[in-house]
Amino acid sequence: MKTIIETKRELLGLKVFELANHVKIDASLMSRILNGKREPSDEQLLQLSQLLALDYEELLKEKMIRKVTSVLKDYPEIAEEVLTVAEKRISYLLSENKLEVIDISSIQAELKVLTELQARWKKKKPLSSLQLKKMLEYFHTQYTYESNQIEGNTLDFQETHLVVNEGITIGGKSMREHLEAINHQEAIGFIGELATQKGAFNQQVLLQIHQLILKGIQPRNAGKYRSVQVRISGSKHIPPEPYLIEDMMQDYFLFYAHRKKKLHPVVLAAEMHERLVSIHPFIDGNGRTARLVMNLILLQHGYPIVSLKGDLANRLRYYKALEAVQVEHDRTDFYQLIAERTKHTLLEYLAMVK
Repeated sequence: MKTIIETKRELLGLKVFELANHVKIDASLMSRILNGKREPSDEQLLQLSQLLALDYEELLKEKMIRKVTSVLKDYPEIAEEVLTVAEKRISYLLSENKLEVIDISSIQAELKVLTELQARWKKKKPLSSLQLKKMLEYFHTQYTYESNQIEGNTLDFQETHLVVNEGITIGGKSMREHLEAINHQEAIGFIGELATQKGAFNQQVLLQIHQLILKGIQPRNAGKYRSVQVRISGSKHIPPEPYLIEDMMQDYFLFYAHRKKKLHPVVLAAEMHERLVSIHPFIDGNGRTARLVMNLILLQHGYPIVSLKGDLANRLRYYKALEAVQVEHDRTDFYQLIAERTKHTLLEYLAMVK
């Protein structure tokens, strides 16, 4: 029996080797996947769904059905009983996971307001090219300044503007601080273009964002997962050991694939932000990269770029909200912070186009 993937491949007229090259396996193995004789990994399945514009969850269901059928066909006398017990157990596990992942009761009212504000902002577009250019220059520079300030960069807002928009070097500031500003501004352009082109968020995109952040600063680590253990200064949270990173990042993207159509965009953005920071997959640049991922998701859903304040009081609030999730599994403060900043940004945008 043909798989969904094989049917779509034939419909699009793609060659087997083209699919194989996309997921970096040989053509013979891809042939076995297409005819159902070999199961792809979840990551390979995700890549194929994106290439062929197929629903990832449908492909995953097809894979699970084949697996279950393969196991139970040798035990016909107990198959029905096993399925009944398994159904009850799976329902229980899913209900627990659902409550843990998408409990948004604490910000339900705020999300409704954000949806209404986003709709109002959407109606204001398209703006004139000059108006849009001026707005984006201001807000993108503000975002670069705030995000870098969180990480200890000492360029003030005016200095950040001169560096990223005028190409001026600021005396008394380090080369790294200049590069952090320039790189971050370039990364904003990258996620903006990706959102405009409706590009997918996946591992390749994540590594590209990180590569831009550390370009010229730590070239050996730019766009690469860490291979050493790290600690976060002042935090009780201990990031996972490096040998766990690959599997945890695969789970990270699987979570995104499962939840991207189910969660409110602001909650999804907050989740992908917090989860990346908690995994801490990079030697450096995790915070900036996570905030860029958050904003990529917001842009993809019609929201403007949201800045988290970088002054000492707000930085402490941000760190404490993250630690509450990481240590106490309490998302309330973090959700509240992201919702609050998103609302503030939407109101700023709307005020500027009156």
